[in-house]
Amino acid sequence: MSTTPTHVSLAIIGGGPAGLMAAEAAHAAGVSVDVFDAKGSVGRKFLIAGKGGMNLTHGEPKPDFIQRYGARAREVGEWLDEFDADDLRAWAQGLGVETFVGSSGRVFPSDLKAAPLLRGWVRRLREDGVRFHVHHRWLGWADDGALRFDTPDGERRVRADAVVLAMGGGSWPELGSDGQWQSVLATRGVDVTPLVPSNCGFDIGWSEHLATRFAGAPLKPVVIHLHDKDGREHSRQGECVITAGGIEGSLIYAWSSILREAIGAHGSTTIALDLAPDRPLERLRADLAKPRGSRSMSEHLRRQTGLSGVKAALLHEVLDRDQFHDADTLARTIKHLPLRLQRARPIDEAISSGGGVRLEALDPRLMLTSLPGVFCAGEMLDWEAPTGGYLLTACFASGRRAGLGAAGWIKHLPPAADN
Repeated sequence: MSTTPTHVSLAIIGGGPAGLMAAEAAHAAGVSVDVFDAKGSVGRKFLIAGKGGMNLTHGEPKPDFIQRYGARAREVGEWLDEFDADDLRAWAQGLGVETFVGSSGRVFPSDLKAAPLLRGWVRRLREDGVRFHVHHRWLGWADDGALRFDTPDGERRVRADAVVLAMGGGSWPELGSDGQWQSVLATRGVDVTPLVPSNCGFDIGWSEHLATRFAGAPLKPVVIHLHDKDGREHSRQGECVITAGGIEGSLIYAWSSILREAIGAHGSTTIALDLAPDRPLERLRADLAKPRGSRSMSEHLRRQTGLSGVKAALLHEVLDRDQFHDADTLARTIKHLPLRLQRARPIDEAISSGGGVRLEALDPRLMLTSLPGVFCAGEMLDWEAPTGGYLLTACFASGRRAGLGAAGWIKHLPPAADN
């Protein structure tokens, strides 16, 4: 293929929710838009994430919603001031997709599917004139400033008046979010924090018995108690799952950034699980101290506390025989079962990633201050959020801001820049 550059007005690289929302916002602002994606179709991670039920956003009050973004709550909150959960639901309705709030507060399309929403969205963008170029893997910039793409027909070069980078983080590499853009931006002087796993599981190192018998077993309900790297205590009730090597699930994902940072600071970190959150310690002590007659201690535990299966196995995992047969020790461990987390699972197993382009490297429009005319959005940016619709909402909001910023940049270019 010839490497003579073609010209486009706005090039959006990455066809996930952030990139598509950037395309929509920029087109609505009157700018011609071309979307480039490395895969054969856009929105692949969006589709996979929606297979178990498309969790679009969350219905909790906005002040609480914003706090889900932790250290980046202020910056992400500014994006959400322009496009929040209610705006996202109204946007979906505009595509003919009604939504509802589930019992957990999570917001879903009425049919729980991602595909109809994505199909309708892409169809509308095409009808509006947005051009899509698939099988275009971005390689960076040529010496003359043109964008370089690897395509099935060879390298293609494209000149653009502005660029929105929305290539995702480092999780789900098979769907295109492989983080290979990090080195390209770093060599251009962009401040990039290494990508790390987020919304991920953690290794513990179970005995062979527990790993073999109970991998995949759910733990519910439980309360997790943990300390962050600075020693502050946190706790929350929820559900998690035992894996062959450790623990994962929504309750763990919600604290993954804190757990990861604590491990980074101290080499490991210990959490504690309350296996019987509905029973106070004194009641457990009294119930377990009752005579058990000829029953085994495991059967006595089941009859008096209702604990069996994986919860009983976890008690055996941390207590020796004498401790397990001591009612006071057993009761205290039920309420405060210690588990030492050794490391986070690899990033390609994570639901999302942390790290990326530091927000301090961007102006309020999400333009890189070191590369004028280049904007960033979505999981490429250095922010994190738990599952529950928070990730997706911020991706939409950041894409919209970047798209509008790029459109404004193009409209204020001097006439010579259009040649």
